Amino acid sequence: MPESSSSPSPKPVLSDRLRAVFAGVTNRAGQTVHGWGVHPDWITIAGLIVVAIGAFFIARGEFLPAAILLLLSLPLDALDGAVARAMKRKDRRGAVLDSTLDRYADSLIFIGFAYYFAASGSMGYMLVALAALTGTFSVSYVRARAGEADLSVKIGIFSRFERIVTLLIICFIPQLIELGMWVLAIGTNFTALQRLWYVYQHLDKDVT
Repeated sequence: MPESSSSPSPKPVLSDRLRAVFAGVTNRAGQTVHGWGVHPDWITIAGLIVVAIGAFFIARGEFLPAAILLLLSLPLDALDGAVARAMKRKDRRGAVLDSTLDRYADSLIFIGFAYYFAASGSMGYMLVALAALTGTFSVSYVRARAGEADLSVKIGIFSRFERIVTLLIICFIPQLIELGMWVLAIGTNFTALQRLWYVYQHLDKDVT
């Protein structure tokens, strides 16, 4: 029989540290919004809609409104969980919805960039954008698969927080869009391999 091994405790990533710093503000906001009778799932869906509109502007090459919308989506991404905690939600449906819609949000953003490059005749950078999308999905997929085996995997130089920051930079400063897309493509795929290697080192290592 395989022996279960305890999962190693990963070091907190930057996004975890930021959540801890702003936990008080986020929790108070969650209590307030819960008092208004707003369901956390509505906030999750609203966040996706905001990102989808931002992706539409990315596809049109209108990066400033896209940047503003992506920036506005960040509080919504934190608020849904805070409202769920305020209502003492016990079911896991909200977590599944949030994770799934995050993947849709990622895909819409990079599809927007891919369309922009294709419409501009930059087919090479369209492929770079799709490579960034592949890396983004792979980072999340490795974490999800490891989580099914009770192994927490948050390591990597390019987690979701770093991706969002990079996307905001290139939307606010479009002159960096090509460099930023290379950074995203390389960073996300490297992080996916980092996580895969971590899983390979720690998962089932005591099984004989």
